[in-house]
Amino acid sequence: MKLFLKIFTIAIFSTISSIFIYDNYFVKSKIELNNQKNYSLIPANYKINTSTIPAESTDFTVAASKTINAVVHVKNTSSSSSSLPSFYKYFYDEEELPERIGTGSGVIVSPDGYIITNNHVIENSNEIEITTNDNRSFKATIIGTDPDTDIAVLKIDTDKKLPYVFFGNSDATRIGEWVLAVGNPFNLNSTVTAGIISAKSRDLNKRDGVNESYIQTDAAVNRGNSGGALVNTQGELIGINTAITSVSGGFVGYSFAVPSNVARKVFEDLIEYGDVQKGLLGVVGQALDAQSAALFKVDETEGFYITDLEKGLGADLAGLKSGDIIKSVDGITINKFADLSGYLASKRPGEKVIVLYKRDGKEKKVNVRLEKINRAIFFYMEVRELNSEQRRKFNTDYGLYISNMNNRRLYQNGIDSGYVILEVNGQKVNVLSDVKGYKVSDLESILFLNPNGEKEKIILQF
Repeated sequence: MKLFLKIFTIAIFSTISSIFIYDNYFVKSKIELNNQKNYSLIPANYKINTSTIPAESTDFTVAASKTINAVVHVKNTSSSSSSLPSFYKYFYDEEELPERIGTGSGVIVSPDGYIITNNHVIENSNEIEITTNDNRSFKATIIGTDPDTDIAVLKIDTDKKLPYVFFGNSDATRIGEWVLAVGNPFNLNSTVTAGIISAKSRDLNKRDGVNESYIQTDAAVNRGNSGGALVNTQGELIGINTAITSVSGGFVGYSFAVPSNVARKVFEDLIEYGDVQKGLLGVVGQALDAQSAALFKVDETEGFYITDLEKGLGADLAGLKSGDIIKSVDGITINKFADLSGYLASKRPGEKVIVLYKRDGKEKKVNVRLEKINRAIFFYMEVRELNSEQRRKFNTDYGLYISNMNNRRLYQNGIDSGYVILEVNGQKVNVLSDVKGYKVSDLESILFLNPNGEKEKIILQF
C-alpha cells in the first residue's frame, strides 16, 4: 500500500511539473515569436485595393426616375410638298397631297413647357403633337430652329407645372462615363438604354461643311430616339440624341448626341433673339496630324494650325499670327477641328476666351474676344450682311453681299462675287438668318443686284 501511494504521488508531481514547464516555456515562446513576426491570415485570392477613387455606381434607377417623365413623344404631321419628292406636285393639288407622319422624342427643360428636340424631327411640319409620359397630349408651337446644330425649340401650354430635366455640363463629361439614353424608339414610349461615352468631339463627315462635335456613346439608339435625352448617372442632361451610323438603318453599336452646352446655348439664343448668336474667333487653318505636320514643317501633330486670319476680328487684334498652333481654349485641349468648333459653338459674340498657342516652340496665352459670325453659305455662295458703305454704294437698305461665288450654274449665268442678293422666292433678305435652312429643292427664284445697280432675276428649276 505504501508503495502504491509513493508511485501515485510521484506521478501526480510529474504531471503538474510537465504542465507548468509546457505553459511557461513552450506556449509563451510561441506567442512571443508570433508577436515578433506579426503574422496575419490572408486568403489566397485576396488582392489589396490601393485606389482611393470609389467605383461609379451602376444603379441607374435614380437617373431614370429623374428623366423618364420629362422625355416626351413628338409626332410631326406634314402634307407639305417640300417634304415630298418634287414629282409629287405634278400629280396632286396642294390640298390633296398625301399626309406624312414622322415621330421622334423631345426633352422638357422648363416647368412651363419648353421642349428641346431635333430640327429633323419637326422639319416641314404642319402640326406637332406632344404626348407626355402620363399620356396627356398637347399641340406644340415651334419657337425656333437651328439646322446647323439640328436643334429645335418647341412650346406647349399647360396650367400644370411639368417635370423637366436639369442641364449638365457636357464639357465636364469623360470618356468611359456611364450614360443613359431616354426616348421613344419605334414608338415604344419611355425606353431607357445604358452605355458609356466612347468618344467626344466626333465629326461624322469632315467634308460636309457642317461643324459637328458630337458625344459618341454605345447606348442603344434607334429611329424615334432622335431628340431624346442623354443623361449622366445624376440624371443631368448632357446631350440630345441625334444620329446613328448604320448600314441597315438600325442601331449597330454607336450613337451620337449634340452636347448639352451647345443645345442649351442654342435654346437660350432662340428664345431671346430668335436666332443663334455664334462667336467667331477669326482664324483660318486646319487640325494637325502627321501628314499636315510634314506639310507645314512643324513638330506638333496635335492642335489647330493657323494659316490665315480675318482682319479686324478677335484673333487678329489679339496678336495671333499665321503659323501659330492653337493648343487649347479655356483649358479645353484642341486635338482636332471638332474640339475647337464644338467649344466655340457654346459661346456668344462678345465673350472672351483664353487661347493657349505655340509659336517658335514656346507656349503663350492671350485673351481673344469672339465676334459675331459675319458670313454664311447659301446655295454654294458665301454671303455677308451689307455694311453701311455697301448700302450707300448699291443704294439699298436691304440685301446680302456675295463675297465668294462657288455656284457654277449661277456663274455661267453671269452672277459673280460683288453682286447683292435682294430676294429669295420673292421674299426680301437682309440678315444671314433669312437664307438659313433653305434646301436646293426649295429654291424657285433669286433676285440679284449687280455692281451697276441693275436687277437680275434667275428662275430656278430642278
